[in-house]
Amino acid sequence: MELSEFVEDIPNMVGSLELLLRFFLNTIIITIIIHLLYYPKSRRIDYYFTFMLISVSIFFLIFLLGSVKLKIGFALGLFAIFGIIRYRTESMPVREMTYLFVIIAVSVINALCSIDNYVELLISNSLFILTIWILESNRWLKHISEKLILYDRIDLITPEKHDEMLADLIKRTGLDIKHFDVGAIDYLRDTAMVKIYYDLDGNEHNTIDTMLKLPKENKK
Repeated sequence: MELSEFVEDIPNMVGSLELLLRFFLNTIIITIIIHLLYYPKSRRIDYYFTFMLISVSIFFLIFLLGSVKLKIGFALGLFAIFGIIRYRTESMPVREMTYLFVIIAVSVINALCSIDNYVELLISNSLFILTIWILESNRWLKHISEKLILYDRIDLITPEKHDEMLADLIKRTGLDIKHFDVGAIDYLRDTAMVKIYYDLDGNEHNTIDTMLKLPKENKK
């Protein structure tokens, strides 16, 4: 290779090196957020898989198309597109939607941010991790889970039998129920929809309860 060709290839080599550095940085930050902050509580391997692939896709999409010079408008357009994502198989809980937004934001910042040194970029990523860790910590916020129940003892739904109904729910579910709300009441089938709010032991965070809905019976 002649010297002139080598000199011409330097910008491409620098660009490739920057791509690798930013990709590894983004991957490390996203892995910390998903593996150490999100996954220990939810244990949802499907969202783990989704978040990682979305992060990689967004990063390369932003970085490789950054030369289009759309900059802020391009990034905001992606936020608008992914912000209205709805999975057809099941509705995504608020917690997962929030993590999805964070994953997109971090990937966009790491790919699009044009700075000469990486100190500012590292500080931004560190603040993301610190904020999520504080909000996920049980020392800062007490997490309450919820579950929908089709309750069959309709004779206990009256306000004066609140304590008796609470004791029955705790006995039958085995959960540390703090309070409950009575929703729709079906006097034909002697059932009522009840939403219970309870504490989970340890670091678990049950997100599937907010997604599951009882199937509707076919009306003849």
